[in-house]
Amino acid sequence: MQRLLVTGGCGFVGRRVTHELLAHGYAVRILDSLVEQVHDGAAASVPGGAEVIHGDVRDADLVADALRDTDGVIHLAAEVGVGQSMYEIARYVGANDLGTAVLLEKMIDSNIKRIVVASSMSVYGEGLYADRDGHRRQNVRRRREHLKTGGWNPVDEQGHELTPVPTDEQKPVDLASIYALTKYMQERAVLLFGDAYGVEAVALRLFNVFGPGQALSNPYTGVLANFASRLTNGQAPMIFEDGEQRRDFIHVDDVARAFRLAYEKPHAPGHVINIGSGSAYTITSVANLLAGALGVPEIAPEILDRARTGDIRHCFADISKARELLGFEPRHRLEQTVGEFAEWVQSTSATDRGAEMKRQLEERGLVS
Repeated sequence: MQRLLVTGGCGFVGRRVTHELLAHGYAVRILDSLVEQVHDGAAASVPGGAEVIHGDVRDADLVADALRDTDGVIHLAAEVGVGQSMYEIARYVGANDLGTAVLLEKMIDSNIKRIVVASSMSVYGEGLYADRDGHRRQNVRRRREHLKTGGWNPVDEQGHELTPVPTDEQKPVDLASIYALTKYMQERAVLLFGDAYGVEAVALRLFNVFGPGQALSNPYTGVLANFASRLTNGQAPMIFEDGEQRRDFIHVDDVARAFRLAYEKPHAPGHVINIGSGSAYTITSVANLLAGALGVPEIAPEILDRARTGDIRHCFADISKARELLGFEPRHRLEQTVGEFAEWVQSTSATDRGAEMKRQLEERGLVS
């Protein structure tokens, strides 16, 4: 029986990955610091049979102990959140980049065969676009002065709006936040390490993950959890810009299966791979869909018509590579599983901190 170390295994994604691995015959050891902001007491739901070590991935001695007698690593430990990363910079760089560096150093003398690291769609910045002639536009950026006047959509040199298209792994990265920078460092460090030391390495670029078990009281977590927290407290979901920005939402169970496949499939090493649903949803439609599932369709979202520093307009996944290399196919579409998510939300409690998040960003000049 293979034993895998799952860093961050008590988190939202980590718990599902642990469950997936245990269900497929692996032994699992978890290393997790149980940061209160993202765990919310959820560590108690870690599947039985997993060994849990409580500690920080930056603790070299603890990491060395966690790696003992393990065959592979699923590296999920990270601080998550674009907005917060723009002012808690040392926290994000320390946990994500230094944490990964410590883990890799301690892997040098281990017998690890493969490591799979969680990267993020945030490394793309804006997604892929096409111009009026159908030409691929892959280095699109919006100008701050344009955003201040409500010009939300990217335009070409002549001022014509560009058309968003599915983003594949060939698009160059364009780092628009500290969080994105740290995730790119994680994926590149892991792949460089794997090449240097003969360890099979895979990076999965996750799109917007949703599902039961998210930290509803953390305003910097996934947008669905943020909306759920607002709605269950009788508050309108707050949406920056005009609400027509488009995202790709992938169920946490599909993500967990993708990590197992990335560990098992022979052609995965050396690659970065998108893990998304391959579908695009406007943020306003998501808010309305969730309000309906929660039985509060009368609570319409509050459209702020303001932009956050680090936000992008459109990004949704081309998952052809995941299909080819992993045999991956999403099974849990948002519109089919939002009811399950709503039932879980109604069975738990959430403190709405959305207004606090907005205030913190405004005080630092990160909202325009």
